[in-house]
Amino acid sequence: MRITAVAGGVGGARFLRGLKEHLAASPDPELRGAQVTAVVNTGDDATMHGLRITPDLDTVMYTLGGAVHEEQGWGLRDESRVVSSELAAYGTGPGWFTLGDRDLGTHVFRTQMLREGLPLSRVVERLCERWQPGLRLLPMSDQPVETHVHLADGRTVHFQEWWVRLRASVPATGFEQVGLEAATPAPGVLEALADADAVLLPPSNPVVSVGTVLGLAGGHPGAPLGLPGAREALRDGGAPVVGVSPVLGGRVVRGMADACLAALGVPATALGVGELHADLLDAWLVDDAADGDLDGTTLRGAAPGCGRVLARPLLMSDRAAAAALAGAALETALAVGRPGSRPTRSPA
Repeated sequence: MRITAVAGGVGGARFLRGLKEHLAASPDPELRGAQVTAVVNTGDDATMHGLRITPDLDTVMYTLGGAVHEEQGWGLRDESRVVSSELAAYGTGPGWFTLGDRDLGTHVFRTQMLREGLPLSRVVERLCERWQPGLRLLPMSDQPVETHVHLADGRTVHFQEWWVRLRASVPATGFEQVGLEAATPAPGVLEALADADAVLLPPSNPVVSVGTVLGLAGGHPGAPLGLPGAREALRDGGAPVVGVSPVLGGRVVRGMADACLAALGVPATALGVGELHADLLDAWLVDDAADGDLDGTTLRGAAPGCGRVLARPLLMSDRAAAAALAGAALETALAVGRPGSRPTRSPA
């Protein structure tokens, strides 16, 4: 069995860890032996202190490798910040993006390998030799992509500055993925999307994580374009696609995805997010406690027979809850994908 997930940072990482634990505990040998591939957003990447940093990839890798700082959800536990303190003493920035010493080791190694000519996908393989995430991690592209945010005050800043330094406090009017139009999917990405038995969209940022990889349905000025060929591969591949809402009862669980949605004029609701990918989705999971009244409805813009909204417990309050959520998403996908049960999608 082949399972593919399109993931961003903390939410995607915790969902994937839950999926790995759900599969390992399954009595079904086919599930225990499933091949899981995570296609991870690299649109948040940045160069700082001369080092190439891939926040979403590192968060997924550290989480699955058992080394993440659990309270933060990102970075490594048991960190020190001697190097960052020295850089601050020299007056070199950015001071708002502090890197731990152990984490810096990852960035130095990555940058060195990239400068020696290795593509990012091969560098990820090398990094995973150490961290052993237990599934295949693929960057969405080997070409560098950076998200720039157009602000209401007329400035354009890197996504990391808007997200980390400004905490999305200045309203955005749109997003620009510099380099995305010329980027090509990393080796294995289109195959992972097209040839899967099930595709899962974890509760990651719907605009700048999932949206950067897959684009968005319908016309939204200032929205990500999506990685060339990715949406088509998923739509045409035939795998059932199940997504998980990152919004519960009109509130984002983590981060400031509501600020991203507001920039596109999309309501920060479970339905509003689901309709961004309605043309791809066979089923969309919403929280049973916060949005249970939506159970059994259909996403606007979905293909006939697709886009069914199902209420399940979504809050990943601990690892057991994350495993249960991942199991529910997978079971929904497999139920949809059983012979004779799945309608054919067509472009929106």
